[in-house]
Amino acid sequence: MRISADRRIGGPYTAGAALLGVLVPEAAAERPDLTAAYDIELRAVAPDLGDLVPARRVPLVDRVGRQERVLVPAARRTLRVANGVAEFVREWLRASGRPRTVVLEGFAEADPADAELFAVLRRRVDSGLLAVRIDDGPVPEPSGDDLDPSAHAARADELEASGLVGPRLGAVLRHRDRAGDPARAAASYAYAVAWCLDHGCHDAAVELGRRGLDHATPHPATASRLAASAPPEAEAEASTDVEAEAGAEAGAESGTDVEAEAGAEAGAKTGAEAGAEAGVWWELVHATAMALAALRREDEAERLLHHARATTDSPVWHSTIAYSLAMLAVRHHDPGRRDLTAALAWTNTAIALCGLLPDRAERAVKLGFDLNGRALVESRLGRDGTALRLVQEAIDLAERDLPPGAQPVHRMVLLANRATVLDRLGRTADALRDWTAVIDADPVHPDYYIDRGNLLLRLGRADEAVADYETAMRVGPPFPEPYFNRSEVRFAAGDHEGALADLDRALELDPAFAEARTNRAGLLVALGRTAEARADCAAGLAHHPGDAHLLSVLGQIEAAEGHGDRARAAFDQALGSDPTLAAAWASRGVLFYEIGDAEAAARDLTRALELADDPAVLFNRAVVLLALGRPDQARADLVRARDLAPGDPDIEKALADFG
Repeated sequence: MRISADRRIGGPYTAGAALLGVLVPEAAAERPDLTAAYDIELRAVAPDLGDLVPARRVPLVDRVGRQERVLVPAARRTLRVANGVAEFVREWLRASGRPRTVVLEGFAEADPADAELFAVLRRRVDSGLLAVRIDDGPVPEPSGDDLDPSAHAARADELEASGLVGPRLGAVLRHRDRAGDPARAAASYAYAVAWCLDHGCHDAAVELGRRGLDHATPHPATASRLAASAPPEAEAEASTDVEAEAGAEAGAESGTDVEAEAGAEAGAKTGAEAGAEAGVWWELVHATAMALAALRREDEAERLLHHARATTDSPVWHSTIAYSLAMLAVRHHDPGRRDLTAALAWTNTAIALCGLLPDRAERAVKLGFDLNGRALVESRLGRDGTALRLVQEAIDLAERDLPPGAQPVHRMVLLANRATVLDRLGRTADALRDWTAVIDADPVHPDYYIDRGNLLLRLGRADEAVADYETAMRVGPPFPEPYFNRSEVRFAAGDHEGALADLDRALELDPAFAEARTNRAGLLVALGRTAEARADCAAGLAHHPGDAHLLSVLGQIEAAEGHGDRARAAFDQALGSDPTLAAAWASRGVLFYEIGDAEAAARDLTRALELADDPAVLFNRAVVLLALGRPDQARADLVRARDLAPGDPDIEKALADFG
């Protein structure tokens, strides 16, 4: 089959929706259990399938009105969706016995989400089942551009009236661009950007947001009078940490000339019209900024938000901008560029502006998120007690000033943040109660099961932790973290084959998952499968050049194969990249001992123990200290090792040898 991947036709999943438009009706007729198993993924990629894929797993954020959707997916959401679609396609083509060949036309105009989807399909679905070919010929302009403006407007109206989502993410926008009605165009773009943001298609949200802002009118003269009547979508700015990561770019696209036109145009409109258009402008600004932040393009997000500051005098929007700037400063993907002082100042500004909001319910939500943002900054400053007080204040505000049951996502996010802070303060029982309450509020949000499972594991309740990890595997699209976490539990229990299977699965879902690659390579070394471990290190370093953990494992491989000089070079490079990596110091210490340099071995093993107390390292240092003629220190290391690992036969035998 030949299908178009041109995003200008059907938005970020133009090709994916076309493929599923063929396969899903077949599967729904013959294997409805299969379409049900991947309902979230199929509905995300092909939203116009309608009743063919009933919603089975519906997260809380999808069960509330748009004004209450304060969670924005992280950038990796599309990878989860792509993996689920790949598994559906693979299973259906196997079951049906009807392999397909897909030729993608217009791939040069494909959205990154579609490109990612088909990359995953090519990687995870055997080419004997699904052959994907790229037609890299020239991409023609979509048809219809020679229509007159009224015809473009009529066609856009017709497509919107159809109720289909796909055209509203692509073709409708091209018609609106040419219809000569900026207000209608901006509103159409606002719908598309909101949809893309909700589904984690952040590249599309940025592109469409910028194009939409070319049509939008900020109406700065009226914005301050619209603070309390902004459309519901504007409230989505009060968001979680995930939204803060989506931080943004300040579209220099709306330059001074556009502002001048906006001011002149505003005078010719009624207050209601100006208010609606200003609300659309704000939706586009804020959504574009969030998407930019999710893509780690914080500088662009900051410019867009500062441009918005200079354009509006709305207190609620200024408060949201201040909050967003704070989150950009505290959560910048480059740790060296995080600025906690600036973040603290911006959260203070946001909180102060919230005092100007007359509506108690609106203030409770907005101020709650600003207090939550301040709590994040305080926590990063090492002041978890203050952070807890601020989160609790936000929770109390919601309880006092919101109607019963209102803003359930907001309340859930605050509980999750309180659980995190309580855990850091050592109040694990309280944290566990909060995580359970969060999961009860949204039983199909997989990430919260990971958080609770990790806490249960630290409390020694491994079986319950594994149960949470396995629930996370079922309730959402496939992602690697629960398999990675379960692999660590299995490894600790001595189930090396089970751990290896989980790591295989994690890397199948995300070949760039550095920690899984490191752990699998290390496990393969322990199993004597050094050639496979070396391949893992090479693959991991291709994704993450200079990764200290992978280099440390590579050093172990070189040492195991008798290449002492290459092992030393790998350990040196690992420590040059991360001097705090205890495993590299310990491994280099063992290497020094094996080549006869006991003094150097003792130094490296001592440095490893300064970074992390470990019974195996203590045992190895005891061996080195004995070789150096320091038996009392060696015995002390063995005693400490026994305290950390009671019953270890090697440690017990070594201590018995002292008599």
